[in-house]
Order: sequence, then structure tokens, then C-alpha cells
Amino acid sequence: MDDMTKPPMIPRTDPIWQSKSWQQELADLIRDPQELLQLLGLEAHQLPELGNAKGVFPLKVPRPYAARINRADPTDPLLAQILCTAAENDCHPGFSDDPLAEQSANPVPGLIHKYRGRVLLIVTSNCAIHCRYCFRRHFPYRQNNPRFSHWQKAIDYIHSDNTIEEIILSGGDPMMASDRQLEKLVAKLVLIPHLKRLRIHTRLPVVIPQRITQQCLNWLTDHRLQTIMVIHCNHPQEIDQSVHCMLNKLAQTNLTLLNQTVLLKGVNNNVHTLAALSEDLFQCGVLPYYLHQLDPVNGAARFHVPNTESIALYQDLLAALPGYLVPRFVKEEASATSKTPISIM
Repeated sequence: MDDMTKPPMIPRTDPIWQSKSWQQELADLIRDPQELLQLLGLEAHQLPELGNAKGVFPLKVPRPYAARINRADPTDPLLAQILCTAAENDCHPGFSDDPLAEQSANPVPGLIHKYRGRVLLIVTSNCAIHCRYCFRRHFPYRQNNPRFSHWQKAIDYIHSDNTIEEIILSGGDPMMASDRQLEKLVAKLVLIPHLKRLRIHTRLPVVIPQRITQQCLNWLTDHRLQTIMVIHCNHPQEIDQSVHCMLNKLAQTNLTLLNQTVLLKGVNNNVHTLAALSEDLFQCGVLPYYLHQLDPVNGAARFHVPNTESIALYQDLLAALPGYLVPRFVKEEASATSKTPISIM
């Protein structure tokens, strides 16, 4: 075949995930279960446990995340994390709306002060994705007014307590706020002399990697506070090329990058998945930090892994990985003064 008869080459284009801004992705979230099933080539009869997503914790899925779900696979581990089921309405002993008793550690609106030396600021009630195991799925965000105009009370509280050395931005997902708002907030926090560290807990770099803009990198790094970003990734399938590139970009700054994972039945409750996740994260410049036992929040019982199984799994993980790649296995208890390490002996 000579050059005149060769078929025309398809011009190379940027990956689809790069074609939209993060704001455009947020405006185009998947909220209808039927749309999600159609996109994935699934039929409702393949998911007989499918529930109503129009309640207080509706379906919400970014399209970049949905693109990583295997088509025509009703057991896909990413799909399991976001698809609501009828079982979420069932009551289970030991599960509650406020399993960590956060409402009793809420001294001013938008602030949670449970542990000595650090406080958590609820920046926003919004998330880009609704994970069905979320421990704050029933949190009273309305009473906590997570808006920029209401942050001053929380900032005054931090000013008044010189034992507070670390501020944790949470939510919702704090990265749902605009870069302009976050830049202003950090500028206020920097003026508190006893603050040393800024910690940000977010899932957005994983579910919508476009969120990490240059403006975002600027406010993350251009201040005196040591900054830690704790991402939330539960399965190696969540790390596609776009996420890998964005995490590497973050790792090239002066941020400390950590990951926390929730142990979830039907998602990652096997040693091969957890070991692969730690390896993939480390390649992206992220250090595995916590493997959390599921918080017993109403609606999430289907993800519970029994203690004997989870301890055996963690022992296998210790044998499979070098120590620096093994996250600490912990649970959070309402009355404890810190995360509680789970004994494997």
C-alpha cells in the first residue's frame, strides 16, 4: 500500500478528562441511577438490590470516575462504592447516624474539636461524589453553616486556644470551595501564630483530577504552614493515568501526600487489592497512611468486614509489603482521644 492509498491517520487528541474544567465536571455530575446503568451497559435486573437515590443522600458521581468503572460488570468495586441499595434503609445493631459523636464535639458552627492540638473545620457540606459508606452522610450541615461568611467564629475559636497547632480542612470535601475562597481562608489561618500545620482531607484529586489547577497549587504551597494533603482512595482501579499524573504533580511540590483507605466488603477486602493499591499510590508519590475500619454509620452495614477477617487480612498485608507501604490499621471511637490502632495479636 503506497502513501496515496493509506487510510488517513486519526489526529491525536487530549484525553477526555482534560477537555473539561473541574467546574464543568461538577455541573455535569451523574445523579440518575438509570443514566449510570445505561452508561455502563447494565440492566436493572442485574442489580436487584438497587435502591432509591432521591432521599437525603442521593446518587452523585463525577463522569471521570464513572469512566473507570468496568462496563457490564454489576460487581465492579468502584460501582459498589457509589450505587445506592435498598439495604441502606435497614437498621442494624451498633450502627447510628452519628457513630463518632461529632455533634457533641462541635463547640462553634463548622468546627469539630475532638483531639488535643488539632481541630477540624467544615469548609463546605458539598462533595463531588457520594460514597455510600460516608460516616457524615447524616451530619447536620445546616446547623453548621459551612459557608465562607461563617468561618470567622471558627477562626476566632482557634485564635483563642494556643494548644491548637493543626487545622484540618474537611467537609463535605473542602476542595469543593473555590480557589479564591480557600486562598482567603488560608491567609486568615496563617495569621494565627500557634498554628503550625494545615491538613486537607479530600477525594477530589482522585474523582476529578482537573481540580488541581495552578491557582490551587499556588495557595497550597505559598504560605508558612506545613501542608499535608490526605487523599482518599480505596482501590487501584481508581488510579487511572489522569489521576497518576495529577498526584505526581502534587508530589513535586513541598506538600506531604498521604492516603487513607476504608476497608470495604466487596471493594477491597482482599490482600492483593490492598497491596496493589499501596504500590500504585507510592508510584504516584503518595504514602499509605490509614486503613480505616468501617465507621458504623446507618446505611453502610453492607460494607462491614468482620473483625476476624479484617485482622487476618491485615496480617497478610504485613507479610506482602515492606513496612513503609503498610498503612496503619485503625478505627475511630466516639470516646477515644485519638484514632485507635487495631491489635492484630
